[in-house]
Amino acid sequence: MNKVVKNAKEAIADIKSNATIMLGGFGLCGIPENCINALVETDITGLTCISNNAGVDDYGLGLLLKKHQIKKMISSYVGENKEFERQLLSGELLVDLIPQGTLAERIRAGGAGIPAFYVPAGYGTEVANGKEVREFNGKMHLLEYGLTADYAIVKAKYGDKLGNLVFNETANNFNNMMAMAGKITIVEVEEIVPVGELNPNHIHTPGIFVQRIFQGTSYEKRIEFETLSS
Repeated sequence: MNKVVKNAKEAIADIKSNATIMLGGFGLCGIPENCINALVETDITGLTCISNNAGVDDYGLGLLLKKHQIKKMISSYVGENKEFERQLLSGELLVDLIPQGTLAERIRAGGAGIPAFYVPAGYGTEVANGKEVREFNGKMHLLEYGLTADYAIVKAKYGDKLGNLVFNETANNFNNMMAMAGKITIVEVEEIVPVGELNPNHIHTPGIFVQRIFQGTSYEKRIEFETLSS
């Protein structure tokens, strides 16, 4: 099976309005820049985006928010995006804020085929509203459900033509678990290498979870803040 596609435009060509999409990254580290930019160039709207955060105003998912292509964000942190805040307060955007560890576990569970689990995080807060509560070992827990998506879009450092992936240090973040939780997983990599070149002991995501892969270009790799010492 040939999983290699030409570019981001070809990789996301069948994504339709109102799809649910997972997008890897943490802050701006390890985000699928090429695919996000390709989505911005489409007329797709009504997206539900599952991502740790919403980028910044002029980069990452912030670009999709700016074009009003997202109807709902499922995230754990959104503090760097003023347009996100504006849309939330004005009622233009639906938001499901989830404790970060819970979000990570919900995605991992979805990819592993686990339908639901109990977790203590969020008990006694607004996070608990409407959720089943049970006591385990004297501590109250909330029932949380595994998350999956129509598409998972992630970025890796290296990948081969079979879709085996290696992530670069902390850019592993949400990318690895999201790659397992999408019905269709799209991967952009910095370098496609021949099959057999990746050390099997270094592979983070096996190719069985990947449907499309391409070599990205023109990565900016921005950071939110730069702190310098004098």
